[in-house]
Amino acid sequence: MAGRMSERRTADTISNFVAAQRYTRDEVFSDADPVPARPGAHGWWFREIPGGIDVSGCEQRDGWTLLYVGVSPGPPRADGKPHTPQDLRKRIRYHFGAGNAGADGSTLRKSLGVLLGPELGFALRRVGSGRRQTFAGGEAILTRWMAENVTVSWVLHPEPWHVEAKLLKAVELPLNLQGNERNAFAPELKRLRRDAAVKAAKMRVLAEWN
Repeated sequence: MAGRMSERRTADTISNFVAAQRYTRDEVFSDADPVPARPGAHGWWFREIPGGIDVSGCEQRDGWTLLYVGVSPGPPRADGKPHTPQDLRKRIRYHFGAGNAGADGSTLRKSLGVLLGPELGFALRRVGSGRRQTFAGGEAILTRWMAENVTVSWVLHPEPWHVEAKLLKAVELPLNLQGNERNAFAPELKRLRRDAAVKAAKMRVLAEWN
């Protein structure tokens, strides 16, 4: 009985997450300000699939494909220290490219940039002091691509990492890296990101991009 109830709760979690309303970048940054400043899990849906990923096992709805799930805030730290205050509004805007958000601060943007860079004409580079890696002028190109091809949805939850764990076990999410060993594309994405970082380390340092 307990097992069936757990399965039902997981199915309900996935169903509610997949059915949540999606928003474009323009809507996220509009005066309507639809994203709540509260904890929750956020899902990223794609019209154009980056890097030729096999999406046959992914959740798809109305021509959009779910490729990545994140949470804000993250799970409690092992050392007991508090996280930097985060919520859905801050994290979603950061991924979409608010201000100088770059590959060094957004796992999603770094993965997308590595996959799309060869097609869109940019690459990971060291900037500023040389300790940071971003796509430099390519960040603006990536932001435009996301505005045209990516939407975001979310569900509210006081401990959203539990939602993320259920989704990672039940849904194919090719752009998630941590805790996603079951996905066939995740190891390839890790390799591509690693190779891009190695190449960036061998190239000259660029001035900081604003």
